[in-house]
Amino acid sequence: MKKQIVLTVLFFCAVIAAFSQATKLAKKKINSPAVTHSAIKPVIPAAHLTRNYLPYLKGKRVGIFANNTSRIGKTHLIDTLPKMGVNIVKIFCPEHGFRGNEEAGKKLENGKDAATGIPIISLYGKKIKPTAEDLADVDVLLFDIQDVGVRFYTYISSLQLLMESAVENRKQLIILDRPNPNGGYVDGPVLDTAFKSFVGMQPIPIVYGMTIGEYANYLIGEDLLNRETMLLAMTRMTHSHLNSGSDTDGGLNIKVLKCYNYKHSSRYILPDKPSPNLPDESAVSWYPSICLFEGTVISEGRGTDKPFQIFGHPSFPKTMYKFEPVANGGSGSPKFKNEQCYGWNVSGHLPGNRLQLNYLLEAYKLYADKDKFFILPKSSEHKPSEIFFNKLAGNAELMQQIKNGKSEDEIRASWLPKLEKFKKIRKKYLLYEE
Repeated sequence: MKKQIVLTVLFFCAVIAAFSQATKLAKKKINSPAVTHSAIKPVIPAAHLTRNYLPYLKGKRVGIFANNTSRIGKTHLIDTLPKMGVNIVKIFCPEHGFRGNEEAGKKLENGKDAATGIPIISLYGKKIKPTAEDLADVDVLLFDIQDVGVRFYTYISSLQLLMESAVENRKQLIILDRPNPNGGYVDGPVLDTAFKSFVGMQPIPIVYGMTIGEYANYLIGEDLLNRETMLLAMTRMTHSHLNSGSDTDGGLNIKVLKCYNYKHSSRYILPDKPSPNLPDESAVSWYPSICLFEGTVISEGRGTDKPFQIFGHPSFPKTMYKFEPVANGGSGSPKFKNEQCYGWNVSGHLPGNRLQLNYLLEAYKLYADKDKFFILPKSSEHKPSEIFFNKLAGNAELMQQIKNGKSEDEIRASWLPKLEKFKKIRKKYLLYEE
């Protein structure tokens, strides 16, 4: 009996000791740097994952569509890739230029990169699409641009034209995907194609919730590339299909390479300014809402240190926030240059996952001469589609709703049918979790 008691005690002691050791090991594992690091899972743009695309570039003459955001860490791709044996023969650049320091709307000339001597072809000047001559000495195109996920931000228009040119000239195109800092929601009026322009080429809402790679999927899957381009491609293939990490068949020789650890719900703060007037997270977040002021007489904050976060007009009440636009690197001639303006400063908070119309509606109410609130073409005879505010909105309806005194809720309700339809289409082309 005593022996049995002793054995029982020893057994429980062993169990307790084992449990104690296991607990210590578990705690050690939980607190270990390796486990902590894997739990963080930083978002990595596709450009950083060079092993995924170097095989497609080696031994080829490469044309790169890039700007100041086309980096691996702090080093630009045109500096990094040649050290890895890649032969970059040409640079194509969008609005704001290759170095990303030109003001909005400025037409750019061709040139050469001062550091490397590589020719730079401007696709925001005399032309917006590469020609056959431009691509004659190029074997493969590489696209790497940081977008902000807003319809009137022109990089997605440049992407579409580059895709079409690649198909038409039988060039492979590799798209290096980057996170969308406004990718967590979908909102705004869906563009009416009667209002199609370079600041809105497709029937998508102002905030469309796709990365640049997902948008490429959408363009092809919904047959939205130029009709002649697609007919040409159809003669060279039996069918077309775009998958992440795999080539399209035949004529659509396009490859999208994914980011690592990205989700649409990810909060991604851009490491570089995508353009001169989007200097920080606040500007990028407010841009979809405040950019609509560009079609009005209201200053959208260009010429200040907080563009798209400060906005107003000289005639507004002097009790409001005051600011004075001046010429700077982001704008040489901002609205109301060197004049005192009064309005709002929203830089202290983010707008959330929603397009904010309240400031636009309030500004219209405050502005005395309602007939001059929206900037109209100089000619008295013009179509609604020629009015810049309508190009930004994607229709003439929003302007009329504002004039009619509609509430934000009423305006938003009018968007819903087309928004819901778009959201269903969008889901087919997502490469990342919501």
